[in-house]
Amino acid sequence: MAIFGDRHHNQIMALTPELLLRAYANGFFPMGDPETGEIHWYRPDPRAILPLEKFHRSRSLTRTLNKKTFDVSFNQDFASVIRACRRPDTWITDDILTAYESLHQKGHAHSVEVWKEGKLSGGVYGVTLAGAFFAESMFHFATDASKVALHHLVTHLMRKHFCLLEVQFLTPHLASLGAEEISDTQYQTLLEKALKTPAVF
Repeated sequence: MAIFGDRHHNQIMALTPELLLRAYANGFFPMGDPETGEIHWYRPDPRAILPLEKFHRSRSLTRTLNKKTFDVSFNQDFASVIRACRRPDTWITDDILTAYESLHQKGHAHSVEVWKEGKLSGGVYGVTLAGAFFAESMFHFATDASKVALHHLVTHLMRKHFCLLEVQFLTPHLASLGAEEISDTQYQTLLEKALKTPAVF
């Protein structure tokens, strides 16, 4: 596709669910400029993924999970999760927010909610295409809540036979959980396989 011909491309266009799905299928994802509202398209090289079988559950996270301090749900409050991820000066602009809520309504964007004493305390959201889950952002208001969300996401994806969890850019936090960097060529190979893998979130 011409509009996604470069690894980093900026262009003002209407963010529709159809455009988003085409972008993800070609290895791109959007981020908004909080000052101008312009949409920036990215296809980073290297790219960060979290191999499902390599998710690292630390001893502290294991203790947290064993305490059963949190309750976890899926797709119960997508709107609150994406808004909680929307920090000041964030790339989650109004257009991004609207587009992903539309994508959620069409069944291609999903959230994991972590609750503590009935209050939303953490979560993660992302996009699905066949056997791929593209993680967009996560947040926490309580210690370990985002890690709990990611743990349950990984467990759910494995149960549902997904084969790719993409996390965009590698950070020390994600690396501590098992994420790693691969080349764009390697990523495209994994993406092609995932797009041929039947899976339903």
